[in-house]
Amino acid sequence: MNDLQNMDADWLKFHPDPKKPDFQLPEGAVDAHCHVFGPSSEFPFAAERKYTPCDAGKKQLYALRDYLGFSRNVIVQATCHGKDNRAMVDACRSAGEYARGIASVGADITEAEIAEMHEAGVRGVRFNFVKRLVDDTPRDVFISIADKIKSFGWHVVVYFEAQDLEDLESFLKKLPTTIVVDHMGRPDIAKGVNHADFQRFVRLMSQNENVWSKVTCPERLSLQGPPYDDVVPFYAEIVRRFSDRVLWGTDWPHPNMKSHMPDDGFLVDYIPRIAPTSEVQKKLLIDNPMRLYWS
Repeated sequence: MNDLQNMDADWLKFHPDPKKPDFQLPEGAVDAHCHVFGPSSEFPFAAERKYTPCDAGKKQLYALRDYLGFSRNVIVQATCHGKDNRAMVDACRSAGEYARGIASVGADITEAEIAEMHEAGVRGVRFNFVKRLVDDTPRDVFISIADKIKSFGWHVVVYFEAQDLEDLESFLKKLPTTIVVDHMGRPDIAKGVNHADFQRFVRLMSQNENVWSKVTCPERLSLQGPPYDDVVPFYAEIVRRFSDRVLWGTDWPHPNMKSHMPDDGFLVDYIPRIAPTSEVQKKLLIDNPMRLYWS
């Protein structure tokens, strides 16, 4: 068997039997942050990957979509696939208008390649600054990519950790597109909502109307674990202040979780805790992702 098909010994597989959510999602809800891994026999993982996950392909993703009550997905290119976007693009094509994608590309990406991915449903690129997941990329490379995609109406998704925002802020302001920040920039929950690190992120969103945030992954940020009470104030603050620029997603199949594997049904039940009214829930789950990915 090819070593690409052998997941890491400490890899945690996605939850095999999630609960049926108590919270009934509004019709048309979008899971705006999820991934596909392989299957590696069809879509091998990249040689330069930092981890080897389990297989978690489009069939399993769409079965979960239907089970939880979502209508659509936004599939974000997983770092284990590097810049080979075939698994993500295939998943988008399979779902037709019910999926959109976020790609990972290099400086050599051509307009023709962007156009082909656009036709498949891709609407943005992801820039990853988390050093344990990817090798460092010069920032002028990212700027050149952003310049190429802006004419297609694509946006940039950025993934970084809170301690890196101060260094990244001037770079982010140079990007000529809408910017979507993964997981609120991974704040250090121990420091609290009022700490300068989190307030820097709030200020970034306040001063730059092109910056959006995903209020996702309490299981990654929480220090307490389920039911993730310690993270609620952070999400609630971002949703309250920027209800027209927030997105929500499961993060299935939850790459690189080490402490525990979350129950996706429980994660859906978390939504009303951070978006307490039906009006805000509709913005978070339908209006905002539809405007960004389907308009």
